[in-house]
Order: sequence, then C-alpha cells, then structure tokens
Amino acid sequence: MGYLSYMDLYQKKCVPCEGGVEALTKEQALPYLAQLGQGWTLAADGKKIARTFEFKNFVGAMAFVDKVADVAEVEGHHPDIHIFYSRAVIELTTHAILGLSENDFILASKIDRIR
Repeated sequence: MGYLSYMDLYQKKCVPCEGGVEALTKEQALPYLAQLGQGWTLAADGKKIARTFEFKNFVGAMAFVDKVADVAEVEGHHPDIHIFYSRAVIELTTHAILGLSENDFILASKIDRIR
C-alpha cells in the first residue's frame, strides 16, 4: 500500500462490498487510521474504528447524526451510530467482510469534515 494522504481518502468514493475480499489486517489499518482526524480509535481486534463526537445538547447530537446519515447514503456505506444526550459515537466496519476495508476510512474522513 502506498502513502495515503487525508485528502486522498476524502476525495475517494466508497465502492460496494459484497464480501469475497479480505478485511484489512490491524497492521494494514494503522496507516489509514493515521490519516484521519484526532479521536478515531482502532478496536483491539482490528475489526472496527470508532470516534466519539461531543455536542452542547441532544439537538446538536441529532443534527450531526442527520448529516452523517446523508453522507453515508451518498457513499452507500453505513456506520453504526450510538446516540446519547450530548454525544454521538460513530463505529465503522464493513459488515460484509466482518472487518475493516478502505470504505470505512473514506467515510470516516468525510464524517470528520461534517462539523
């Protein structure tokens, strides 16, 4: 895998994944993770990334989640979202391969720009 810049990920589009490809290993995921904004973490098993976003209140959290949903629909790649009163936790994994793909990092880079 060559050098990736944050802009490279942001400019890419998610591609449909129906399975049949290998998930990224933890070692392969780390260079992608390094290209994301602060706060994204790699799960201990290397199968998902997550970030918590903080807001002033519930309305702010919901407005953010609505924007995430719009971006996810455009990309055709959908995160798991956990909503609390003043925060939203975004988890990304490629369900069809039970692990991470480049799509997860592409969508994360786009979510980083929503705020």
